Amino acid sequence: MSEISAGEAVVTAASAAGWRRAGFAGAAIGVIAAGAAAGVAVERLTVGRGMRKRARLALDASGPYGSLRGLPGRAAADDGTELYYEIDEVDPGSRPGAGGTPLGSAAAGPRRRRLFGRKAPAPVTVVFSHGYCLSQDSWHFQRAALRGLVRTVHWDQRSHGRSERGRAQAQGVHVGIDQLGRDLKAVIDAAAPEGPLVLVGHSMGGMTIMAFADQYPALMRDRVAAVAFVGTSGGKLSEVSFGLPVVGVNAVRRVLPGVLKALGSQAELVERGRRATADLFAGLIKRYSFGSRDVDPAVERFAERLIESTPIDVVAEFYPAFAEHDKSNALPLFRDVPVLILAGDKDLVTPSSHSEAIADQLPDAELVIVPDAGHLVMLEHPETVTDRLADLLVRAGAVPESSEARG
Repeated sequence: MSEISAGEAVVTAASAAGWRRAGFAGAAIGVIAAGAAAGVAVERLTVGRGMRKRARLALDASGPYGSLRGLPGRAAADDGTELYYEIDEVDPGSRPGAGGTPLGSAAAGPRRRRLFGRKAPAPVTVVFSHGYCLSQDSWHFQRAALRGLVRTVHWDQRSHGRSERGRAQAQGVHVGIDQLGRDLKAVIDAAAPEGPLVLVGHSMGGMTIMAFADQYPALMRDRVAAVAFVGTSGGKLSEVSFGLPVVGVNAVRRVLPGVLKALGSQAELVERGRRATADLFAGLIKRYSFGSRDVDPAVERFAERLIESTPIDVVAEFYPAFAEHDKSNALPLFRDVPVLILAGDKDLVTPSSHSEAIADQLPDAELVIVPDAGHLVMLEHPETVTDRLADLLVRAGAVPESSEARG
């Protein structure tokens, strides 16, 4: 089975019901969601539907999450797909950069100051890659904390967020993790063509980094200064149980291919079903996204919005790539740079054992297992993730030790 965010968990759980026809997809999602997240669903059903709807609207209106924007740009993938990214530059004069120039002023902009006829060194750029069924906004807390302190690039994976639907996928070509690695290369070429890189990836984003390194080892060796893997996997995702009993997992694996094919051909119907069962869908998202019980409701709602925005046909077309994902042979490419490996101890999607397996191949890496945390650990425990990431940036020379990330 594959790496999934909570959005895909809806499909995975729903498939266990053994849908007879795609026409019942909406109802099946609700039924299976209730079974997979019974405690949360029952709790939500004790509140009136109208009140729950008003609460969601209020949270959408008041929540600041996902509101940060940077300088927009677009990169062209090798199949022509337009990939959307945003750049946050360093604030002018915020700290001294290499060669004594202030990063974020001449050194960080397109017109960099020349020192004695030479351009000032390019700044370190931190590139954030998000997970499946999410977008660049899933890094909201880390982006807010690092804003102005270091040059960052946040991008939307193909068919996610503001990026274009994969052109090859629209023509029926299977998407693979290697394709995502090439997409990352296109974004780097467009948004950070010079200077050291720090690559940060969550879940599918971490797999994207592995595929990038596997395909571009020279670029990895010459420019990558550090890497952070958050809640990701090097392979063997077909062995993940998603917290289900053995019988349930086997049933899912048996019927899933046919269910996904049906879903992809009935996208509009399934989207109506998801909207009709929004409360049960929210319960399932909570179960597969978070590990603690006291998550800010506005953060929960933010996660729902991110996942809801991923069309079901995109969910379906990406799914097979994760079963095929195996980049364990590429992991040694990261041995010569500082590496942070971080995961939640209650992650049901990419269990912490997968992070430990990565650490086994990278003995010098820092392994952090966050207690009481699920798959969306960067939203659930943002301070912990930001703190460890800031430490990695210091070790990589991206920011001086005296800099303080903003909470």
